[in-house]
Amino acid sequence: MKVVAFNGSPNPDGNTAILLRKVLSPIARAGIDTELVQVGGNIIQGCTACYHCFQAKDKRCVIGDDIVNDCIAKMIAADAIIMGSPTYFANMTAEMKALIDRAGLVAVANGRLFSRKVGAAVAVNRRGGAMHVVDAITHMFLMSRMIVPGSIYWNFGVGLQPGEVENDTEAVDNMHDLGETIAWLVKRLRSDDGHVTGPQGRLT
Repeated sequence: MKVVAFNGSPNPDGNTAILLRKVLSPIARAGIDTELVQVGGNIIQGCTACYHCFQAKDKRCVIGDDIVNDCIAKMIAADAIIMGSPTYFANMTAEMKALIDRAGLVAVANGRLFSRKVGAAVAVNRRGGAMHVVDAITHMFLMSRMIVPGSIYWNFGVGLQPGEVENDTEAVDNMHDLGETIAWLVKRLRSDDGHVTGPQGRLT
């Protein structure tokens, strides 16, 4: 079992990364392999609408000179995908948007590769706009037939300076609960032989 998180912030040790690590911590304690991938700060080309992925059907984007294909491979291998971003003008970062557009389209072109994986969004804001970030990321999950778990509140925290989000104790508690829920859900979506199962344990 594997859970991969993607940090859309250009700061690899900033508030978004802190919250993502809070989510991953209980997942790792549950015995599930975890990975945090740095997305923000990389040069990532946006989707060019060439639709080559629908022709090739090789589970890759034709643009091959950035990290997107490596990220897609990690998403395919994972049981759960977590995407986090700071709030830039009430939305996610450009790098995260480019990753979502290209990875999401490749997944659709290849028979909906992310279907029935778990998906969760995490955001950080200084004052407002984080709910739109969470919604915008979640749209890709829902359009990809993924399963979106809830938590004890919305998945965002408040902070400006690096580390400031640690003072948002409600956010920290929420991320811990979200991680526990993801671990619980991933384990129950996996039977002993590794196949995805339905609510009664039957293969779907």
